[in-house]
Amino acid sequence: MLAIGLMSGTSRDGIDAALIETDGEGLSQPIEFHAMAYDDGFRVRLAEACQRAMAMEKPGFEPLIASVEAELTERHVQAIADMLGRSGHIAEDVAVIGFHGHTVAHQPDRGWTWQIGDGAGLAGAFGIAVVADLRQADVAAGGQGAPLMPVYHRALAAGLDKPAAVLNLGGVANITFIGSDGTLIAFDTGMASGLIDNWMQTHEDAAYDAGGACAARGRVDDARLAAMMADPWFDAPPPKSIDREQFSIDAVRGLSLEDGAATLTAFTAAAVARAVDHLPERPTAIHVAGGGRHNDTLMAMLAERTGATVLSVDGLGWDGDALEAQGFAYMAVRHLKGLPISFPGTTGVAEAMTGGVLFQV
Repeated sequence: MLAIGLMSGTSRDGIDAALIETDGEGLSQPIEFHAMAYDDGFRVRLAEACQRAMAMEKPGFEPLIASVEAELTERHVQAIADMLGRSGHIAEDVAVIGFHGHTVAHQPDRGWTWQIGDGAGLAGAFGIAVVADLRQADVAAGGQGAPLMPVYHRALAAGLDKPAAVLNLGGVANITFIGSDGTLIAFDTGMASGLIDNWMQTHEDAAYDAGGACAARGRVDDARLAAMMADPWFDAPPPKSIDREQFSIDAVRGLSLEDGAATLTAFTAAAVARAVDHLPERPTAIHVAGGGRHNDTLMAMLAERTGATVLSVDGLGWDGDALEAQGFAYMAVRHLKGLPISFPGTTGVAEAMTGGVLFQV
């Protein structure tokens, strides 16, 4: 069946919309992909909404968050309309939409995770069933609620030599490991581009470090890197997840623009290397998806610190920009079929379980 997947990730750069044909099991054929960037004003409001949500004891009404949620949903409607127009398909062709929304706070240790976005409103806009709120059931059952992409990674990686590893570099990084015996393990490794982006936006009025060029001109401050890596979270065994707001650029304040970028880039790479130490087998190759794969400095640091061959997933014929959106389309179909999307080895939930709330017109 045809399914749409939507992702607004922790990088806060925009909305990814993907149209795929899938049975939610072995079949997944990409049809169309569309990325719609956020303007600077909305990006600032979204960041503020995240900060306010993180300061709350639990999800609830907050005026700015409610306003951002309404605007976020409208932007998703536009992204879908644009993508359908490019694809040659109409809404009636599509069976379901997987709507991730945007994570404004992730607090599994408190028993909740919060993704904003109006699933009912999106369903009404197109007359298509929507599966949203894909993380909360897992958290309520004692899981981390993240990462959810491993079920899709496993389907895509069926033909790869094992052990195999897929690393997603968005605002936060997460790794999926598929062992020689089919063991599925996944967890967040730490920050990916989130802090690097914050540093560039604060000090250079740039959205991100294009190609890692700024970091390439800098020197890593080893003492500050060691201090960041001393956080006990990195030594905690998986499964585990992290909120983008758990770390900040305060750790590198006072450094030059270039040295700060280099140190934060090394922080991402060092965290991935520490994560690989938690795996039962060391992968010889790490296949990288997400915007971070375009950062040449980061990719080189990953190879150096992990000792593995680090490759973009595009070399496998996958679309590294579309992968997460495609994954949520895939998960929406699995929801319709009652198939699990999270597992003990990926989120720490006691048993494999489905997730999401279905909004029908």
